[in-house]
Formats: sequence, structure tokens, C-alpha cells
Amino acid sequence: MKASDSRRPPPPPPLVEHDAETIALHYAVERFFTYEATLLDDRHFDTWLGLLAEDIRYWMPLSRNFAFGQWDQEYSREGNDLNWFDEGKFELEQRVRQLETGKHWAEEPLSRTTHMVTNVEVEPLDAEHVEARSRFMVYRNRTEVEWDLFVGKRMDTLRRTDSHFLITRRAVFLDQNVLLAKNLTLFF
Repeated sequence: MKASDSRRPPPPPPLVEHDAETIALHYAVERFFTYEATLLDDRHFDTWLGLLAEDIRYWMPLSRNFAFGQWDQEYSREGNDLNWFDEGKFELEQRVRQLETGKHWAEEPLSRTTHMVTNVEVEPLDAEHVEARSRFMVYRNRTEVEWDLFVGKRMDTLRRTDSHFLITRRAVFLDQNVLLAKNLTLFF
């Protein structure tokens, strides 16, 4: 899905009640995101890595100002332009290993974070995959006076397994045009 697709308004929710399977899927995805947020906030990064598929694409484009009507130019293009992140599982594992050394200049002392995920919308893609759109806010505090607030939207593709979901794709769209944080050592 392209970033410009997010400009199309979603259809209104149906007035009929959802069936039990749809409600259960939505609840399971919300619980999964809550569990993931807890892992990140409690610094259980190795367990968090276990929620990522081997073929994950973890992408966060740059946002930029654009003229009215030029929606396609709001975000940098995946695979073509400069992005905040464009990583796979190997790169994410390396970032975790670096944090675990205790010698990461941007994480000494460690950050305290709170991840909040809300406005979750779930759409089954096929028998194996689910698309989930959500809004997030991540608060980070370091030392006595250093703090950051990240707000935006996420578009995830989740793969069902026998016991839980695996994240196969995460696109993170920050609402900030200029990043005021000193670093991006956290995960979204």
C-alpha cells in the first residue's frame, strides 16, 4: 500500500453487528499490540524480536511539506528515497544487540518509554494475513530533563501462526515533519 492510499477516506463502518469471528480477530490484534508495547516498554527486546517474521520490512519514511493536492509527495518513497528506517530482521537484531552492550551512547542511561496504540482497524487479507492500521504515541524520557514525544500512524501486515501473530511489515508514518529527538534508538 502506498502512503497516498491513506488519503482516501475509509468507508463508514457498517450499521450491522459484526460476527463473532470478526470481533475475535479485532480483539486478538489489539491484545497483540498491547503485548508488543509492554515488551518494548519493559525492554524485553529479544522477546520482541520473536514477534517479527524473518522476512519483515520495517519502514519509516520522512514526511515533508507539500502543496495542496500533491498527496503523493507527503512521504518519501519506499526503496527509492531516504527514509528514517528501511530495515529487515537482521538490521533490527543488530540494533537490539547494540542496545544490549550497555555501551550505546544514546542509551546511557537507558530510556524509559511508554507506547500507546489506539484506533486499531483490522482487515483480513487472506486466510494467513491480516492488515492492521493504528495510531500511536510513544513517550521517551532520559536523564532528568530529556524527553521526546512521537505521534503517528502505523500500517502493519500480520501473519497468523498457531499461537500468535508475526509482524511481516510495519510502515510507520510520523506526524512530525522535523524530528526534534536527538536519536531514534527506540522501536515503534
